[in-house]
Amino acid sequence: MQVDKMIDHIVGWLSEYACNAGLRGFVVGISGGIDSAVTSTLCARTGLEVLALNMPIYQAPDQRSLAERHTQWLEKHYPLASGLTVDLTQAFQALEAVLPEDIQDGLSMANTRSRLRMLTLYAFANNRCMLVAGTGNKVEDFGVGFFTKYGDGAVDVAPIADLMKSEVYALGQELNILEDIQAAQPTDGLWTDNRSDEEQLGASYDELEWAMRFEAEGGDETGLSDRQGQVLSRYRQLNRCNRHKMVPIPVAEIPDRYRSA
Repeated sequence: MQVDKMIDHIVGWLSEYACNAGLRGFVVGISGGIDSAVTSTLCARTGLEVLALNMPIYQAPDQRSLAERHTQWLEKHYPLASGLTVDLTQAFQALEAVLPEDIQDGLSMANTRSRLRMLTLYAFANNRCMLVAGTGNKVEDFGVGFFTKYGDGAVDVAPIADLMKSEVYALGQELNILEDIQAAQPTDGLWTDNRSDEEQLGASYDELEWAMRFEAEGGDETGLSDRQGQVLSRYRQLNRCNRHKMVPIPVAEIPDRYRSA
């Protein structure tokens, strides 16, 4: 794997896109995880302005601390990178106070957290003439649809969306991302119980990568272990259920005959 070439390619792609759009740089939501750390660092390596936004909502102290430490690391190494913490807990509480209690189930409110962060990212991006850089990787964005529609899935550019999770970690190591972030258990930070990604997905990222490649290559299911069969079934279930996130919005196309005189 030519990690250095991957980094140079993504950085060049980001720089060219922003310059062609006539925009100043990038806004990135920082979570304390590897995906947002790598994304924000790639953006910073363009030499353009980068705003790393930490947007806690009832956030676990360790997640908030990792996000803040990464922001400090960015500011130290990249002159045009800056960080800002906008605590959205009070704004989220306002929604909790006005939304009917019977719709406030765990998943609905987790997605509401993500969409509130999206609103905040775009408020800053619009004001500062920047692009919102997404932090989703290939397994999440195109395999199992592990993102919130119109939440963290609403972005202007997706720098790491063609990278498997293992490749994101490889880039993180090459970019000297903080070791604590590289070692942190992946989580979206959207649930009150701070459940991990693996707990939500029912499989590890390594397993899901295997399933995604297996499907793409049309693998032979004969001889699969029980666990491989379970993972493949789970991958297919998630891919099917979340397909609506990964395809264009369906349009009711009007037949030409209805438009003719």
